[in-house]
Amino acid sequence: MRSNRQIVLKARPRGLPRSDDFELVESPIPAPADGAVLMRHDWLGLAPAARLRMDETGSYSAPMSLGDVVYGQAIGTVLHSRHPDFEAGDMAMAMRGGWQCFSSLPGGDLNKIDPQLAPPPAWLGPLGTSGLAAYIGLLEHGRPERGETVVVSAAAGAVGSVVGQIARIRGCRVVGIVGSEDKRRVAVEEFGFDDCVDHHDPDLAKALARACPDGIDVSFENAGGVSRDAVWPLMARGGRIVVCGLISEYNEPQATGPGWYRLLTQRLTIRGYITSDHLHLRGAFERDMARWWSEGRIRMREDVSEGLASAPAAFIGMLQGHNRGKVLVSLAADHAEAG
Repeated sequence: MRSNRQIVLKARPRGLPRSDDFELVESPIPAPADGAVLMRHDWLGLAPAARLRMDETGSYSAPMSLGDVVYGQAIGTVLHSRHPDFEAGDMAMAMRGGWQCFSSLPGGDLNKIDPQLAPPPAWLGPLGTSGLAAYIGLLEHGRPERGETVVVSAAAGAVGSVVGQIARIRGCRVVGIVGSEDKRRVAVEEFGFDDCVDHHDPDLAKALARACPDGIDVSFENAGGVSRDAVWPLMARGGRIVVCGLISEYNEPQATGPGWYRLLTQRLTIRGYITSDHLHLRGAFERDMARWWSEGRIRMREDVSEGLASAPAAFIGMLQGHNRGKVLVSLAADHAEAG
């Protein structure tokens, strides 16, 4: 390939992103500096967090500038290394690889992966950033106990599906909140949730109450909005609410939520967290998740688009809840086309 194909942020989205907020460009393939690695991207992992970086005000991370390569994770093959821990042919995961065909990054920003343990896409899902977010949020902040009820919103998504499976491994009753009957089936039949409700149900509050007769001990919040509001009255005394994401609110200018009085009466703990604040837990996560994966206790559902040019549409669809599982973009066609 003579050049590096990239998708950059062309305009800041107003509400839900549009295809013309992005632009496909070409630039020279970067040369790695001392201590860096040139990596060919084989897979991109799309995540809702990228939407927060597209606003001018930013969020917990600095906003992207117009013309920047869109933020995202990548799995790829090392082509040239100037770092002692990597050599040509190694496979690695880059947290900030971005929506492009090649990247040059410091070796310290990469994590080597073992394709013999699990296929490369799994390292963007359960064994990668999505799994790490699930592991940290549930076990470090939710702290579920055997027999407790855990409710997970966006339960058929990349993070929510792993949260539910880990909670089941820990002996909890797990109830999902999803956006369709098909997703409800996926959560129950593929990921082993005990029950699941549809947030489009006009009687959502009653349906969730039936699924959680003893109340909710841990709420793992990925979606916000109506899902959060349905959970709130059902929180059990001493319950913990873990806020990983609020995907239904990312495209809204202002969000409202439940009043705080129930915090007092039910002695609730609410904790928002950012995965990058807890990277000291990566070792424990990798050991546990590798064991659960090898034992067949963790499953993955992939939602794959082909080619770099498909990334914006796949991203927009994900923000609308069209995906089932981890949203991935395969770059095999881009590399084959370039010869």
